[in-house]
Amino acid sequence: MSQSASPDPAVPADDPRRRLSSVAALLELPRAAELAAERSRPELLEALRATLAAARAELAAGGGEPPLPEQLLARAEARLTQAELQRLRPVVNATGIILHTGLGRAVLPARAARALAGLDRCCNLQIDLESGRRGARNHECERLLCRLTGAEAAMLVNNNAAATMLILAALCAGREVVVSRGQLIEIGGSYRLPDCVHQAGARLVEVGTTNKTHLRDYEAVIGEATAALLRVNPSNYRIVGFSKSVAIGELVALKAGRPGLLVIDDLGCGALIDLRRFGLPHEPTVPESIAAGADLVCFSGDKLIGGPQAGIIVGRAELIAKIKKHPLTRMLRVDKLTDLALQETLRLFLEPEEVLLRENPTLRMITLPAEAIKVRALELARRLAENQFEARVFEGASEVGGGSLPATPLPTWLIGLSRDGMSADQLNRALRRHEPPIIARIQDDEVVLDLRTVQEEEDKTLSEIIF
Repeated sequence: MSQSASPDPAVPADDPRRRLSSVAALLELPRAAELAAERSRPELLEALRATLAAARAELAAGGGEPPLPEQLLARAEARLTQAELQRLRPVVNATGIILHTGLGRAVLPARAARALAGLDRCCNLQIDLESGRRGARNHECERLLCRLTGAEAAMLVNNNAAATMLILAALCAGREVVVSRGQLIEIGGSYRLPDCVHQAGARLVEVGTTNKTHLRDYEAVIGEATAALLRVNPSNYRIVGFSKSVAIGELVALKAGRPGLLVIDDLGCGALIDLRRFGLPHEPTVPESIAAGADLVCFSGDKLIGGPQAGIIVGRAELIAKIKKHPLTRMLRVDKLTDLALQETLRLFLEPEEVLLRENPTLRMITLPAEAIKVRALELARRLAENQFEARVFEGASEVGGGSLPATPLPTWLIGLSRDGMSADQLNRALRRHEPPIIARIQDDEVVLDLRTVQEEEDKTLSEIIF
């Protein structure tokens, strides 16, 4: 008979709870030793204690016989498996959404990932190796950003919403910020630009209408209380048809004769290169805004740059210096991991275009020709058919996602996947519970795989699905 848990004086002698195995007894089972090696002993102990507590509650509520030791251990293992599913770990993105918010958005370039793997020791985050004295944080990222954009200075914070907030708090508090009504954006998590302006201590002045804003609308409201004209790129939506907006260069022209008036360009997704060369719609680039004379430009470090989540501010040196002195800057600054990953990502933009597109996963996926995807899809469908799946290949569309290039479908080829005895929901759930997890989508009651977002080395994983 297995060893029972320590008796509770309040529990009657004939109560089945007294016959439950103890944690010590369960740890003696062969499978328990394997689980402790696969996971960790503290995690196993926690799962065993939670399992025994649940078993006690069940027995107290309905009586019956206590589970056998092997049954209790199986329940504990199920708890460990469920917890493992929630651990942050790699997954295969077969959704066709390149910047999938739920999947961490941009896939880091391999060189950035390698650099992070080597950061298992101290680093020169804030020390000048030449003098030995305290140095500047993010120095190399700022140098690269200035070189790539033509800006005088640059700085980093934890995301672009923080960048916008910090600019307004440091330079516009107590004064007016003029924004077109067609650019009063809302992004994920219910972040709204009017709320950001208010929290920064500035006063929002709306001009124009939802679909049309003219230069004269801005000019009519500029006064002594005006701190800045803020252009916000609607990077997660489009206003089309009978519409008009004012270019950044036109806003800069309004500064003439108005000393102290700032023009701030919030680009959101923040492209560093012109995507029109790849047959995509024009997305305003950071170098374009700087060349047009914007005082400050802010944008994301992930999304169309393909690096880690970060907010980047570039522009005039004296303004950047003032922002860096604001108390919020320390609260919003990035750590060494973000700094290093962004540094390695930015270096790719100094390489020839073919190297950039090959080594930057985000740009590679965006520019991948549909025919190349079709070749891979046909081969994978053939291999899946040999593994008890029904797989058909057909045309479809991918999307950039992550609030970038809205209404811009990317032609692709999809694999429709099915299996006898499984509904689409059941198959999709089984894929998510696969190791590694495979994240697909359901379209017209069919599980669909889009290889645009599957790294080529992951094709083998898909071809060997077993459950």
